[in-house]
Amino acid sequence: MASTPNSTIVPPDYDPKQDEGDFMNPVMLEYFRQKLLRWREELLKESSETIQNTLQGTELQKPDLADRASAETDHALELRTRDRERKLITKINEALLRIDQGEYGYCEETGEPITVGRLDARPIATLSIEAQERHERMEKTHRED
Repeated sequence: MASTPNSTIVPPDYDPKQDEGDFMNPVMLEYFRQKLLRWREELLKESSETIQNTLQGTELQKPDLADRASAETDHALELRTRDRERKLITKINEALLRIDQGEYGYCEETGEPITVGRLDARPIATLSIEAQERHERMEKTHRED
């Protein structure tokens, strides 16, 4: 998914603040769009390098049993890491879509703005901290049943 280029310019030293006026103004939106695009690009590059270096060159049929077990463990770990990154790329794409639709930065549960600090730390966040904590408490409660 390619986001459409935006004519909004983000100053190099821009640091989004909660109180800078309009929440999710064009500069702030472009800041998060660029952050998400860079993150996705980095994940895709790492994935491509892994496929070329690790997975294609992995020889799992080692003569020594310990070497084979070690290689299989490394291979399985690499595959789990790639799967986690694939899911993360999906969440990044969903966040970019929310930017395009004007829904980015708002809690999908309450509709309230998600704090800029939370979005800066986790740009794929879809819940405010309060909603996330409620969600986690519910999960914990249901897990203990």
